[in-house]
Amino acid sequence: MNAERRQGLVFGCVACLTAAVAGALDRYPPRLELIVLAALILVLGVPHGAMDTLFAQRLYGLRTAWDWSRFTAGYLVLAGLVVAAWAWAPTAFLVGFLLISVAHFSGDPAEGTPWVSRILYGGAVLVLPAGRHQAEMSGLFGQLVGPEAAGAIIPVLGWLVWPWALGLVLAIGERSLRDRLTAFEFAAVGVLAFVAPPLLAFTLFFCGMHGARHILRAFRYSGRDSWRFLGLVALLPMIGVGLGSAAAWYCLQDAPLDARVVQIVFVGLAALTVPHMVLVERVRLAGWIRPPAG
Repeated sequence: MNAERRQGLVFGCVACLTAAVAGALDRYPPRLELIVLAALILVLGVPHGAMDTLFAQRLYGLRTAWDWSRFTAGYLVLAGLVVAAWAWAPTAFLVGFLLISVAHFSGDPAEGTPWVSRILYGGAVLVLPAGRHQAEMSGLFGQLVGPEAAGAIIPVLGWLVWPWALGLVLAIGERSLRDRLTAFEFAAVGVLAFVAPPLLAFTLFFCGMHGARHILRAFRYSGRDSWRFLGLVALLPMIGVGLGSAAAWYCLQDAPLDARVVQIVFVGLAALTVPHMVLVERVRLAGWIRPPAG
């Protein structure tokens, strides 16, 4: 069993255990829970995107300071456009964020998984929480984009819950005939998303499945023997994320604390996901195979 398969097995077990005990455990105070989970997303989830420089260097042959300056400028422009969409068109921003997240998360499952099953998997952590936690999701979305935009989206997610759940069950059945571990991952994500509180489910999925799997694939793509290399690759981008988060914290100082945390984390994720996908989806669709050095 390779590293990705082991990671999927561990995640699935942890997700099922979390779902099993989520209802029995006392919840932390909402603000403390939000701050802790948001910090975990930034510390454990975001670093997988900080490895984009690895893909950029290989795909575009970046060598000189001028090459890297142009790449960085383009990356920041794309991220800035997403932030502008959040500020000026919050409903469109939220719809776009959900759609690109579904598409991006659909890249997690093993090769050979049908695209319909991938979409059902990718959207499970965003759609299924609306089945039992619609009020909590409405509060989170309201802090992110305002009550009006949240009010337009939450009912749609509520209508999608049961058809999506049925589709996911069918996808699990199809995968169980061909790839039982992938079927287990699908089931674990579905149960976690439906049962656990939305932010906890997203944090565990984003850090323990999506981010962890991307890091494993990035390491394989790098062709290196030492994990230390990936840490060095991610260092400068993570410093940039830290500085950007600090600047956003200052700019949003008039917002309530809870809303400020939600906005920094999820607007930041959306802003980074768009240029991240421009790089990573090209590599994923090529089967995570390194192109020859140019």
